[in-house]
Amino acid sequence: MAESELKSRTEPVRDRQLRHIAGRDIYVDWEGFFWDPQDWNEAIALALARESGMEGLDDNQWRVIRFMREFYFYHGRAPMNRDLKAGTGLTLMALEGLFSQGIRMGARRLAGLPSPKACL
Repeated sequence: MAESELKSRTEPVRDRQLRHIAGRDIYVDWEGFFWDPQDWNEAIALALARESGMEGLDDNQWRVIRFMREFYFYHGRAPMNRDLKAGTGLTLMALEGLFSQGIRMGARRLAGLPSPKACL
């Protein structure tokens, strides 16, 4: 790969940066949120979980991640806390406790959803 090609692949583009995660090149914002939720897959979620200090994802964590993605693609926005509680059957405390970085920085990032600021 030419040096100019490598440079263009690693420099930030506007408000995003290119990351190589689980064998894929993914654009993320400065907080690590995906620019395009279609870039997500389960291997990426596991890689991001390991980066966050988690050993893996259990059934409840996958349930939350999958619910968040389904809700996002159906409604065009991420679920609010009340939607998460209703859709998963978990309390807000239980939801927060599932992800070391909470719902926003934990579950939302692992689900490959864009930053909440991008959804306004």
